Amino acid sequence: MDDRYLWDGTGPPDPEVERLEKLLGRYRHSGEPPVLPAPARPVRRWLLAAALAAAAAGAVWIARAVSGSWRIETIAGSPQIASRLSSGENRLRVGQTLETDAASRARLRAGIGRIEIAPGSRLRLISSRLTDERLALELGSIRAEISAPPRLFSVETPWATAVDLGCEYTLSVGGDGSGELAVSRGWVELAWAGRESIVTAGDVCATRPGVGPGTPRAEDAPPELVGALQRFDFEPEGAEALPEVLAAARPRDALSLWHLLARTRGDDRIRVYERLSRLSPAPSGVTQEGVLRLDQEMLDVWRFHMGTPQLPRRLPLWKVLWARLTR
Repeated sequence: MDDRYLWDGTGPPDPEVERLEKLLGRYRHSGEPPVLPAPARPVRRWLLAAALAAAAAGAVWIARAVSGSWRIETIAGSPQIASRLSSGENRLRVGQTLETDAASRARLRAGIGRIEIAPGSRLRLISSRLTDERLALELGSIRAEISAPPRLFSVETPWATAVDLGCEYTLSVGGDGSGELAVSRGWVELAWAGRESIVTAGDVCATRPGVGPGTPRAEDAPPELVGALQRFDFEPEGAEALPEVLAAARPRDALSLWHLLARTRGDDRIRVYERLSRLSPAPSGVTQEGVLRLDQEMLDVWRFHMGTPQLPRRLPLWKVLWARLTR
């Protein structure tokens, strides 16, 4: 074959090429060639730099707008801020302590909610940042109404940290460091030194020096159960109270027994499992073997089956930012 025919059609034709041309000829483009858009002009460096600078300035403004301090409202008496009297409104800043005497009451406000401080209380602001609002209740009592992304707000006490998961609750601390948490809406996680308690609406949980959070219980729990849990959680020979706990527990107290699975061993854990299975039968897929070895996925499924919501995790930064800006 003469290659000139392939390039410019001037050479002698090749029969095979002619056959292919006839077969493919019907697909030949017969219109005008398409007009392609002009290439976009490159973004100038100064424009990109300006956009980055604006984004940085906006981030700084947002951070300052949603964090830094809490507004104080005096409800009664003369609360003190860092050893000076507060009259009317003021602000509690990081590192400062708000104190109320027997005749004083105050309220803290921020974009994520409000906190009422009872008489005879001492509350310190530890951190007030975009992703970390944290106070320390050293003495007295507070009532918190929080509407914030999960795990953004927390209150430290001498022997436990209350991590907010979207809720309303009352938290108190006595002179010896003992405390109590009562949740009225949502749920709170109490944690200290690897020991955790999940406290849901309608439940209370005590904390004690050297132990941390005890076992959550219903506010209307029978006195027999309250006393037995008190001994089990905080007394040296507490394990001896387990039979009383199991005997006094009602179906409403299933979550209390769920906590005891991780706080018992051997035959005691088996007894807890058997009693809990009667009060709130395990759902499909949750086995005795898995529960006894404390398989966390099975434990979570069983707890969810009892009616306790799945615990939310900390949101990504962009979701936290969006949640705080839209409140």
